Amino acid sequence: MRAAIDLFTTQGYHATTTPQVAAAAGVAEGSIYRHFESKQVLLNELYRAALRLLLAPITAATGSCRDRLEHIAATWCEVAGHDPAPVRLVFFTRFPGLLDPKSRDLAAELRVALGRILVEGKSSGEIRPGSVDLWSDLWITIIGLPLERICDKTWSARDPITQLALRSAWRAIHPDEGHSTDA
Repeated sequence: MRAAIDLFTTQGYHATTTPQVAAAAGVAEGSIYRHFESKQVLLNELYRAALRLLLAPITAATGSCRDRLEHIAATWCEVAGHDPAPVRLVFFTRFPGLLDPKSRDLAAELRVALGRILVEGKSSGEIRPGSVDLWSDLWITIIGLPLERICDKTWSARDPITQLALRSAWRAIHPDEGHSTDA
């Protein structure tokens, strides 16, 4: 599985063959098929494992909306620094038509869980008026920059520029004092 996720997220799913995965793992190609019916089944297993890893800090986060989002972002940055492949797989790799219903449902669960935090933040005045889906997408998009840079080893989770990007994600969705927040 490690060899497959590394190859899928560095050279792409379609460019990766099962003989390449087997060679990288140091096993016979048949060993892959003893555990996984197909390369696509392997991809979906890896995708769901990565989603569960990234969903865990969302469900474990406590405190204010800001505290929770900061915890999620910091945890995702730490994951990206230690093991970039799951972050790349979920946030930076596209698999049109390859994800099964269980994978799509779990991806939706991650978005819904994040959305719940933002709904609570909106009701407490911590999040701008407007569409929670928009603010969720905006927050994830801004968080994506440091995640991508950490995955590529150009930034680290503790770099000042990473911290600036994380603060910017919060500022993008937090109502500014004295400014109109009409959506």
